[in-house]
Amino acid sequence: MPDWLAILILGIIEGITEFIPVSSTGHLLLAERWLPQQTDLFNIVIQCGAVVAVLPLFPERLRQFVFRWREPATRDYLLKIFTAFAITGAGGLALEKMKFKLPETSLPIAVALVVGGVLFVLIEYWLRGKTLRNQVTWPVVLAVGLGQLIAAIFPGTSRSGATILLALMLGLNRPLATEFSFLVGIPTMLAAGGLKIFEALRHSSGASGENWSMVALGTFVAAAVSFIAVRWLLRYVQTHTFTAFGWYRVAVGMVILWFALS
Repeated sequence: MPDWLAILILGIIEGITEFIPVSSTGHLLLAERWLPQQTDLFNIVIQCGAVVAVLPLFPERLRQFVFRWREPATRDYLLKIFTAFAITGAGGLALEKMKFKLPETSLPIAVALVVGGVLFVLIEYWLRGKTLRNQVTWPVVLAVGLGQLIAAIFPGTSRSGATILLALMLGLNRPLATEFSFLVGIPTMLAAGGLKIFEALRHSSGASGENWSMVALGTFVAAAVSFIAVRWLLRYVQTHTFTAFGWYRVAVGMVILWFALS
């Protein structure tokens, strides 16, 4: 398979799965069974491209943050985003101090996918007929910050999956749960990605061996696909539940489990 085609496929997978609550880690793990494995630097850079691409999808929030930042409601929302981000950052630093290492086998990823999928189905069933809130409360802020840490500790959980699921459990409606999860995730992933890129470049003599044309291609594809995928999801959650994503996670987790045990 030509390198450009492999990069194109990986960019599409990253773009679709980075924010959709189905685990980009799990899908990239499946893809690597048939596609050439890429460097950590490549994976980090295209992830950052996918993250940056979704910013234009929140024009009202961005205008609010830039032009109406003096308003109490704006400051309250910004403080909640910063607090959730700070919780994740503090937890991430603690994990670094403890020299935490992610599991390198596919079995934990498969289990996390299946468990998360089942929880989505059960929580959505539990929420039937309930009136959900349209206000991000401080318990939701705490849960979103912790949810990002859970996703960091258990690959396959999905950062957006964990945070959206916890917000739903606390009674936040689906559109706001999705929006707040994404707005907290953007600075979180950019900060983590930026640090990893800096470390990778510092420890590899400027990453001279990296094929930067392929990195650029993967980043562009991931960004474009991420924009389309998140735009679709933001509309989808206005009138649908996350049940379908739950069953999809179970299916993908079972496929990975089959490969892991075979």
